Parts: sequence; structure tokens; C-alpha cells
Amino acid sequence: MEGFKSVFAGEDKIGSMLTKRIIPCLDILDGRVVKGVKFLGLKDAGDPVEVARAYDLEQADELTFLDITASFEKRKTIVELVEKIASNIFMPFTVGGGIGDVIDIRNILNAGAEKVSINSQAVKFPELISDSAKRFGSQCIVLAIDAKKTEAGWEVYINGGRTPTGLDAIEWAKKGASLGAGEILLTSMDYDGTKDGYDLDLTRSVCKSVNIPVIASGGAGKLEDFYECFVETGADAALAASLFHYEVFTVKQVKDYLRERGIPVRI
Repeated sequence: MEGFKSVFAGEDKIGSMLTKRIIPCLDILDGRVVKGVKFLGLKDAGDPVEVARAYDLEQADELTFLDITASFEKRKTIVELVEKIASNIFMPFTVGGGIGDVIDIRNILNAGAEKVSINSQAVKFPELISDSAKRFGSQCIVLAIDAKKTEAGWEVYINGGRTPTGLDAIEWAKKGASLGAGEILLTSMDYDGTKDGYDLDLTRSVCKSVNIPVIASGGAGKLEDFYECFVETGADAALAASLFHYEVFTVKQVKDYLRERGIPVRI
């Protein structure tokens, strides 16, 4: 796991600039990759092992696997599927969904993941962040935040976007970082699947509030969206799903576009 640490933190450098990461995401439902809009209207997008292998061949920087109904259905992430995916790829791999305790985290890491993403259970029991960071290292622990715009700011939702928490997303990001999370996966529920671009205001606000890497998620629809995300927010990585699943663009096309415009990426 330590061998991937510099990649996770975005520390591979071109000149004096930190490289930005492009991360495809597999939302898993009933053992299949799915994608919807604003967490609704889910459509099938393929077999997860085959999709993961394709992204590995495209040289994506990382892959994120989210078992999106595990927490709501109060069940564990499908460890067997994690093992299958991990055995078919060579890039860093993050798994989330249904992570309840340090035993679950250990099982997922043993199944082949390099990082574990926690969301619902971290909100309910914040000590899970600190306990798991101490046991496995902060570089293995990703705090996932699903946020929706309110009049006062952005509210954190859990259980796959079904349950509002009353937590302010910016304050929760700060607390998560202070507890030992090594990275934040920030998803805008308002922009998710819309292809209208990333939520620049939300992402910028979180990036300014923490000193750990932030992955922007939700809304990528065109090449310019990735460029704007990196230039306007300070995000360390950009995650996308439907854009890649339905072959609107390849990971390589996104990276080539960014590199041509001065954004440092791994080729």
C-alpha cells in the first residue's frame, strides 16, 4: 500500500507542479455498474470487472468502486466482487459502501483495495475515521461527502443520498480532516449525472477549508469541465462516471486535453 502513497496524494511532479488525477467511478447495484442523475433513475452501464479492466488499459490514475445501496440496505460491501476487480487491474483502487467498522475496512483492504471510502458510518460514528486512520494509515482512509445545496450552504446526506443529516458540508470536511482522513471524495448531489460541469463553488469551498487532497465528483460533461475544475477550485482529482462509461470521452482524451492546456497529468 505504501507504494501508492505518492499517487494518492498527487505527489508525482512535472516540474514543480503536482499532477492532477482522473478517476473513473463504478457505482455498483446488484453486481452491475449503474449510473443515474442526481442519484436517481439508475441505468445499467456494464459488468464491473470488464469496465474496470477497460479503465486500467486506458491508464486511469485510480478507480473508485461504490456499492451505492449497501448502507441503505444495511449490508456489507460485496467483498468477492472487490477481489475479482482487484485481480484484474493494476491501478490504485478505492472501495466504499456499507463500511461499518475497522473489521470491514481490513477485509476490503485484504481483498485488494488500496483505499476505503467511508460516508454514512463516519457521520454516525466519527471515531471510525480516527480509529481506522491510526490502524491502517491516513493514506488508506477516504471521507466521502455527498452534499446538496441549501439556503445556508451545503448539507451532508448519507445512505446513498437518501437521508439528510443537518451537517454543514464544509464543517464536516474540516472535522473529517482533523480526525485523520487522508482524502475527501466530494460529490455534489445537485450536479451528479447532469453533465453541466462540476459544482465549482462547493468544491472550491471545501478545498479552501482543508489541507488534504479533494476529489471533485458530480457533473462532468465536457472536456472543459475538467479544466475548469482544476483551475477554479484547487481540487487534486476529478472523478467521472457516465462520461466514461458511455464512451463520450476516454481517459486519455481528457488527459491529452488537460496537458495541452498546461495542467500536469500522468500520461
